Amino acid sequence: MLSLPSTSSSISRKKYDVFLSFRGEDTRKNFTDHLYHALKRSGIITFKDDPKLEAGEEIAPDLFKAIQQSWCSVIVFSESYASSGWCLDELSEIVKQKNDKGYKVFPVFYDVDPSDLRKQKGKVEEAFAEHKKRYDEDKLQRWRNALTQVANIKGWHLNHRHETEFIGDIVKKILAKLCETYPTVHDELVGISSRLEELYAKIDIGEDDVRIIGICEMGGIGKTTLARVAYTQMSSHFECKSFLADVRDISNKLGLVSLQKQLLSQVLPDECFSFFNVYEGNVIINHRLSNKSVLIVLDDVDNLQHLKCLVGRRDWFGLGSRIIITTRDEHLLRSYRVDDVYKPTTLNDNDALRLFNFKAFGCEKVPKEDFIELVQHVVGYAGGLPLALEVLDSFLCDRDASQWRSAKERLKRDSNKEILDRLQISFDGLEETEKNIFLDIACFFNREEKDFVMKVLDGCEFFPDIGIDVLIKKSLLTVNKYNQLRMHDLLQEMGRKIVREKSIDELGKR
Repeated sequence: MLSLPSTSSSISRKKYDVFLSFRGEDTRKNFTDHLYHALKRSGIITFKDDPKLEAGEEIAPDLFKAIQQSWCSVIVFSESYASSGWCLDELSEIVKQKNDKGYKVFPVFYDVDPSDLRKQKGKVEEAFAEHKKRYDEDKLQRWRNALTQVANIKGWHLNHRHETEFIGDIVKKILAKLCETYPTVHDELVGISSRLEELYAKIDIGEDDVRIIGICEMGGIGKTTLARVAYTQMSSHFECKSFLADVRDISNKLGLVSLQKQLLSQVLPDECFSFFNVYEGNVIINHRLSNKSVLIVLDDVDNLQHLKCLVGRRDWFGLGSRIIITTRDEHLLRSYRVDDVYKPTTLNDNDALRLFNFKAFGCEKVPKEDFIELVQHVVGYAGGLPLALEVLDSFLCDRDASQWRSAKERLKRDSNKEILDRLQISFDGLEETEKNIFLDIACFFNREEKDFVMKVLDGCEFFPDIGIDVLIKKSLLTVNKYNQLRMHDLLQEMGRKIVREKSIDELGKR
């Protein structure tokens, strides 16, 4: 699932992450000062006005500019905020940016009731009585509208909490929101921005709970790439982090104890761990991480034991922790009771073409006319599968048009071995009955009506009710809105290749 950097607006194009709006005489030397320095310590670029600027009656143009150059505003509503025309002018500009450009606004109610702001009563009402003596009705109405609109936004309430804890929560949640806007830094990633956005909605970083999210689909669709980019973008917001790649393969070769030690070494890099069975590993992981906010990615999981021994239960980890699991097996995720499952789709035609052109030619468009039809054929063969696009690009890169034409003809007869071998991992993990069902569908029933296929398979005593469900959960089969069984073209080709190889010379024995 690889892409070019998004050209949409992103945080990287803004001078500031946060514009702080506050009443100087209320909070400049206490709460706002502490909040400002907490934001800075977390790497959040924050604009806070110079106290000398407040000497003038009108808001300085530089402040309007700073608001426009910020990704969001944090507005600290304190007792006398509404008594300052300066603050209300800032607020009006912030609301204008919000309404016109989707600017983010986060209100902080510092010992202030939002309903007083909405209804302009109490101290706010007194402030507007004074403003009425000095300002025209149009300006007053703008201020009133801005107060009402922002007071209706869900914000943060001090509510007699300790300020240090309160500020920590604010910073954590702003970091979480900022994280979702960071541009993808990998030049070759195409179509990943929308997938990240959908994934982040499920991860819901910043909430004080422990969430476990699965990323599940067929092999080669880009689950690992998506998880790695999300991990890179989010990792700075957690106390500890670990990305365990190729869990299935490493578990088979080196065992689960090796993976437990790798997890602990990444999360607590300054310590050395010595244990020799998974039960000791479970105890140590639980004991050492139960009070820490951790980000863990388990990549390519195919066995429930992987999850039980590496991430156990939610109470193994501190509040705010997030665990991401990539797998081809949705049933495994459901058995583990994950909070949600994200299922990435294949690339659409435009993104698939952009990806292939970028990898093959270093640009978004085909540079030579004699390659256009050949590229369209190759991209069509890949069926939007990033793995297939990358393998074919690697094979065809720096070859001339005649060699491309030869490869095109060969693909019609013999599919690319590297692609099919990667896809066959899922098939190899099936029981014999499910293998037979898969091969029958690949050879005869792809795109056929599900109920009809079930009757045929039932007559063969293949127990299709459970068998087809297994194939769906293993990401080898889908059912469309017309109740037809659908298999990706490359999975179908992989199944037919398996059948052909059962008896290469004598067709009747296949």
